[in-house]
Amino acid sequence: MRTAAGVRVVRHSDRRRRARCGRVLWSGGEVMVTAGLVLLLLVAHQMWWTNREARRGAERKVAALEREWRSGTTAGDDGTTSADGGTTAGDGDSPGGSGPSAAPSGEPGTSRAPWRSYTPAPLPRRSQAYAVLTIPRLGLRVPVAEGVSKAEVLNQGYVGHYRGTAQPGRAGNFALAGHRNTHGEPFRYLPRLRRGDAIEVETRTATYRYDVDRILPRTSPTDSAVVRPVPRSLVRRGYGYDEPGYYITLTTCTPEFTSRYRLVVWGKLVSMRPR
Repeated sequence: MRTAAGVRVVRHSDRRRRARCGRVLWSGGEVMVTAGLVLLLLVAHQMWWTNREARRGAERKVAALEREWRSGTTAGDDGTTSADGGTTAGDGDSPGGSGPSAAPSGEPGTSRAPWRSYTPAPLPRRSQAYAVLTIPRLGLRVPVAEGVSKAEVLNQGYVGHYRGTAQPGRAGNFALAGHRNTHGEPFRYLPRLRRGDAIEVETRTATYRYDVDRILPRTSPTDSAVVRPVPRSLVRRGYGYDEPGYYITLTTCTPEFTSRYRLVVWGKLVSMRPR
């Protein structure tokens, strides 16, 4: 507003309006900066802290399992231990499921692979860590727990065993799942595997070696046939098997930082060493 002499007059209401606008802009900027910092902290928590804690927990569990196996005791969920014994049915059972457990020194199920008897391990409880998965090419050594619960298994940095699939060394498909990113990300480098790479599974009673045989780079998360006793993709025709055997399946999300598809690695049992 200007007077008759041409002097501009600033009203108090204009000043107050500008001051309010300035405060709003300043407050909005503070909120945006705070939100950005919170997001950065969340990303750091997911990408660094969860990995750190899960890996440390997984390493401790591997060490605990090895101590239990050496001492011949089994640790319970409450930290107590007890001697192994009794009638059990577990890893390494013969294809029919009866009689003493055994494992092949060559191709499973052939006359060239004589069965060697040993005491089978107890069937694992839900979420119980009971085996150790080792993949030399990836420098990976991680516990295997029963089930694929995120909270109780996968987010602990463990690899999870799909309930209902075969146990290690048994006829059928020993199927596993693991995180590709965050929470220890044990399967982050799964795409680096190549045919013939070794995959070892240690239990209380034996160590089983599987060799990588086939890789399915991408399939749908609903392609459940990849973990069937005779694994085969129903989405990507031509990937999988037609005959019963002794298989291992490793599954994880792909591409990285998404869960849109699944990456699948299949292997075949080639040998067993009793403990």
